[in-house]
Formats: sequence, structure tokens, C-alpha cells
Amino acid sequence: MKQGLSLRVSQHLALTPQLQQSIRLLQLSTLELSAEVDQMLDENPFLEPSVDAPVREEFGLAQADTPVRADDLETDYAPKSIADYSLDTVATAENDQNFSPLSADDAQSWEGDGSASMAPDDSEWGGDAKAHNNNLSGDDDADVTELARTQESLQSHLHAQALALRLSAEDRAALRFLIESLNDDGYLEDTLISLAEGLAAGDEAQVEPLVHHFTVGLGLLQSLEPCGVGARDLAECLSLQLRALLQLGRPDPARNAAVPVALRICAQPMELLARRDIKRLVLLCQATDAAVREAIALIARLEPKPGRRFVSVERNIVVPDVLVVQVGQGTQAKFQVRLNAEVMPRLRVHDIYANALKQHKGGGNEASSYAALQQRLQEARWFIKNIQQRFDTILRVSTAIVERQKSFFLHGELAMRPLVLREIAEELGLHESTISRVTTAKYMATPQGTFELKHFFGSGLGTESGGNASSTAVRALIKQFISAESTAKPLSDNQLSEMLKEQGIECARRTVAKYREGLRIAPASLRKAL
Repeated sequence: MKQGLSLRVSQHLALTPQLQQSIRLLQLSTLELSAEVDQMLDENPFLEPSVDAPVREEFGLAQADTPVRADDLETDYAPKSIADYSLDTVATAENDQNFSPLSADDAQSWEGDGSASMAPDDSEWGGDAKAHNNNLSGDDDADVTELARTQESLQSHLHAQALALRLSAEDRAALRFLIESLNDDGYLEDTLISLAEGLAAGDEAQVEPLVHHFTVGLGLLQSLEPCGVGARDLAECLSLQLRALLQLGRPDPARNAAVPVALRICAQPMELLARRDIKRLVLLCQATDAAVREAIALIARLEPKPGRRFVSVERNIVVPDVLVVQVGQGTQAKFQVRLNAEVMPRLRVHDIYANALKQHKGGGNEASSYAALQQRLQEARWFIKNIQQRFDTILRVSTAIVERQKSFFLHGELAMRPLVLREIAEELGLHESTISRVTTAKYMATPQGTFELKHFFGSGLGTESGGNASSTAVRALIKQFISAESTAKPLSDNQLSEMLKEQGIECARRTVAKYREGLRIAPASLRKAL
């Protein structure tokens, strides 16, 4: 074997920990970023929040804290570097009054000799962001989401009504058990026999008495409000509400005549009602065409889910990352893009710890500890810098989007232009994957509403003139056509396709059906008025 030396040149991409953290922070949503910041604050002692504006320790620094100007976070289609933003907060006179003056001994021990210095990254960032309310000042400042969770549940509402009934101990226990067995919609999904067998625990002699008590309890449950609660299926739920209408005895001859026909319709397979098969229902119910239509219209006004109004819906509150403000009107209108100060973390490197570490350089046995602390300090600086870069990238991308979609902000979705990630990436000199991370779970508050940044991107459909029409604009046009249609003769997907062709947009019937379903609009057969 002959040995020799050779020289080879190659290139490879190495992702440093700082770059990996920057990519990860870029794709996080606002809530995820807040959780990441909290975790970093717990793990890194050199990182601290700047919630208030405390009195800064004097280390002989000539610089003074300056307020953030509103213009520093605004841009008119001109991306700014995040370094242009003011990173410090103001120690106001009101805050100064909250601290007692230092004694002579304290001043001597804390004043320092003025030889220490701060690194450029050891500063507050996002100083203009308002501190979040801790909801400790009073009931008036309570969180709306907490208030929404205090609403009465369906079970509590039914238990309160059951207290007014004079029942035996067995029947009251059976009624309570059935109430607790209801689902969120107010339906009893399990049969009475299965419930009894579950309580009997294998004792067959106890099943029949339990079924008897459950039958009595079910009748009591179905007499409570809301009407229709305790039903085993949709047909029974609608029938309970129809029988309740008969018991009201209101002087409404037309409605009273439609209730018996509606009861006979509920006794038929629900598929016929869902398809509005008038001909089959006329034959099965032995009623006239007009009576069946009137009965279906009456059924449509009933509540298919009696427990709907008691369900505690978890509302996801969207906090925009970017704010777009219109300046001027008409053709002179311009749009200013700025970051939302409410979502910008206010962080800084702990001054005392950083300067103490700089003045005390460990040696010997302390070398490893000193290196570890130095690494944590560098991680804190990297974290602040990466967050700065994250918001800088979001602002640049948002500015480019607003510049491309100016017609949308003036005229709405019908004026949306086709836009793909590649166009923004080429304009800003970034990769498409970076644009994709920026536009995911990031929101923009505009004069037209609050939208995710991905909303402004869409494919284009060919037009007769050779141009492209945005798919978002086509969806808006389809929605406009359907909203203006006659309920007696709703537009089919073929008709909508032809109407789009008259507008110069080539759109197949299947594409129209896909867009219509995406808008959650029923087909023409279900939109037809009875």
C-alpha cells in the first residue's frame, strides 16, 4: 500500500447553537415565545425582566436612559434595523419617589469606582412595552377569560331545578345520576340498561329495579329546561321540543297544524330530513306538500343541541404581532407598519451579575465554574439578540406584504393579489423556509381586520387577459355571488363557474366546489328556501 498526502476543498453548513436558537424562536407564536422567555428567565441567572423602570445602579456610565419614540417602531414600507430601536426604559420621577434615598454607607458600598463597563448587548430591549396587569388591583381588572369560565354549567342548571321536585330518595338519586351522565350537548348517550348494569356490578337482580328508577328519572329529566335535554338521539330531541310547543297552547293555528306533521317527520329516518326529500316525506307522512314544507320550516327553528348555551367554549384570543395604520385617504393613503409593543419581551442582562463576573476572573479550581458562568452570560446575550432579530424579520416581512397587498387594505379581499413566498424571499434576500416560519402563527391587525400573515399569500388563477387572479379574491367573489342569489333558485357550482368565466376568471366546477366548502357554504340543494 502506498501512502500519500492529498488536499481536498469542500463546503458544508454548520448550524451553531446561536443560529439554531434563532431559527427556533422565529417559528414560535406569541404564546410560545412568552413561555420560552419564562423558561429562559428561570434557567439563566444573567437574564432578568424589565417590568418596571427601577433606579439603575451607577457604575460610572455616562449614558442615560432615554424614552422610546413612537416613530422608532414605525415604517412606511422601509425596513429598519432592530438596532435603531431604543432599548432602554425611562426611570420616571414617580418611580424615583418609590425608593428611599441611600445612606452615606450605602452610597459608598454601591457606587463603585467607575471602571466597569457594559457590553453593547447588556441593555434593556422593548422598553416601550407596557407591563402586563397582574389582576391584583381589584375586581374591575379581572381577566375576561376567567369571567367566562364562571358561567353556569348544564349539570348545575339541571340540579338547581331538581331541588324543586318532591321525589323519593331513589328517584332523586336516579335523576342525579342521569344528569351527570349527559354529554355537553345535553344528550344521554348510554342506554338505561347499560347504566343499570354498570351500577349493578354483576348483580342481575339489581338491574331491573335500577332500570325502573332510571325510567322514572328520565321522564323527570326530559321535563326540565332546556327543552329536549335527556334525549337519546336527534329525533327524540326534536320530538320533545315539538310536544312542548303543543303544551304551550298558544293561539297560532298555522303552527299548531304544523306540529303533528313535524312529529311524523321526526319519526322517519333523519336522512330524509337532512336531504329535504319532500316527495318521500309527503308519501310517508301522508300530508300535503305545503304542510311538509311548513313542518320542515318549523323543525329548522328548533334547537338540535339543548346544552349548547351552557358549553364553556375556550376562546383563543389573538394578539397581533404587527399593527398596520392607515394615514391619509383615497389615492394618497399610506400604511404605516409597526410592531406591537404588547408582545415584545422586555429583557436585559443582569447588570450586577455581569459586572461582578467581569471583575472576578477565576483561576485554578474556579476556572471551570468561571467558564460555565461566562457561557451562561453569553447565552443571555444571544437570547436577547435573537429575539431582536426575530422581531426585525417579522417587521421586514410584514412591510413587504403591506407594500404588495396595498389594494387589499384599501378595497378588501376582492382586491387581493396573487402572492407566493418566493416573491417576498427574493425581495428581502431570505430563504423561502424563513418566510414560511415568519408567516406561521403571526398575526397582523389591519383596517380590514386581524389576519394571519399566511392569509396574504395565495395561488393565482388564470384570466382571459393573461394575468392572474388571487384565490382569496375568487373565494370572496364566490361568497358575494351566493349572498346575492335568490333563495328560491340558489346558484349551483356550474352556474358559479360560468359567472366567474364572465368575469374573465377560468375556474372549474370542482375548484368552485372546493372553495365553497372551504367557506363552509352548503350546496345549492340545502340553500334552497322551502
